[in-house]
Order: sequence, then C-alpha cells, then structure tokens
Amino acid sequence: MRRSLIMGNWKMNGSREDGQKLAQALADGLGDVQQEVAVCVPFVYLSDIRGVLAASPIALGAQNVADQASGAYTGEVSAAMLSEVGCKYALVGHSERRSYYGDTNESVAKRFCQALSKGVVPVLCVGETLEEREQDRTFQVVDEQLDAVIAAAGIEAFETAVIAYEPVWAIGTGKVATDEQAQEVHKYIRQRIADRNPVIAEKVQILYGGSVKPDNAKGLFAMPDIDGGLVGGASLDAKGFLQICHSV
Repeated sequence: MRRSLIMGNWKMNGSREDGQKLAQALADGLGDVQQEVAVCVPFVYLSDIRGVLAASPIALGAQNVADQASGAYTGEVSAAMLSEVGCKYALVGHSERRSYYGDTNESVAKRFCQALSKGVVPVLCVGETLEEREQDRTFQVVDEQLDAVIAAAGIEAFETAVIAYEPVWAIGTGKVATDEQAQEVHKYIRQRIADRNPVIAEKVQILYGGSVKPDNAKGLFAMPDIDGGLVGGASLDAKGFLQICHSV
C-alpha cells in the first residue's frame, strides 16, 4: 500500500518571518495524520524552517537542485548543500523552471541524478502545456520527460524518487484537471514505469500538481493512481493546506 504525500511548494513568496509563522502553524495544526507531509522552501530560508519543523514530522524540501556536484557555478545550490541543511526532497523539472529558466529534459535528468547521489529524494515534475494537450500530445510529452530521466538514472532510481504530474495549463490559473483527466495521466505514467519494472511501478508515489485546493483535493486524492499532491498557492495558507492534508 502506497503512503500518500502532500507537498507544499512555497515558490518565491514570503519573508523570513512569514515562513517561520507558516511553518509553525503547520507544525501546530497537523495533528495525527497517516500521510507524509513536506514543504519546499526558498533556499535562503531552509535553515530557518528546519529549526521550526525540528520536532514535527513535516519534511523539508528544496525547489530546485544544481545539475553539477560543485565548482564555478555562480548562483547554484548543490545536492550536497541541500542534504547538509536537512532537505529530504528536491523538486526537479518544475514547469516554471522549464518555461522561464530553460531547463531541458537532459538538464532535469542531471539534476535528478545529482539529488539521488547525495540521498536527496528527487521529485520529478512532468506535464504538458495547454497547446500540447490540445494537439493530443500529452502522453508524448510525458514519455519524453520520463524517458530522459530513465536513460540517465535507470528505472531502479524510481525506488527512491517521486513523480509529480503537473498539467502546465492548470498551474496558477485556477483551472484544474478533472479527477478523471488527472487519473488518466497518472495511470499512464504508472504503466510506463510498470513496462520496465512492475514492482517499482506499484510502489512509486505519483502526485498531482495543478491548482490543488481544499475543495477539489478529496476527489483528486480518491483516484487510485493519485498518491497525493504538489500544492502551490494553497500551501501558503496554513488552514487551507492543512485541510488538503486531512482530505487524504
């Protein structure tokens, strides 16, 4: 039985004080939940939030990771650095990184491998744009994004990785895939993994990310191949995020 995972992505929001207050509210309000909960925090606040969450089961995550181990890469943050400050997870290939900062399938695969090499769990984000969906290319795009990582890291890497399906057209737009639309792609992703290793496919967590909110979370999470959510804007509101956590 796969354990559910609810992961908040704070993106580039809030101040140091805001982040500490939010983390404390989550720690205080989480209660006795069976699923895993994590928050992906801006790099500069990771140490602060680690301190707030020290006595909490909430795990710490980063929003990106460098595609190199070390060296003259100004502005980058390595997997070793993330591990040292207590990150359990790191997002790789988020659609905003792909769209705004030129991340390619190949560079995302390198980031994925770097995270794995230092014991940080990579959360591989895959998904199609609205144009690609309207062209019926959803599965082709997901294949290309998955296959680049499988080629670089091997299918066995998904024993210690998470996949997040995020339809780009539903991120920050208020739109959301229907429960059935999301399930269709999640099922497809799991089958793609199963074609190579059915045991890993049964165990790998596949999250839905795309305007997850308290009022749609329960229906999404009831789908058989959706193992939780990668939550953006709603993760900045403690009450709403906790409602999402408790809706599993």
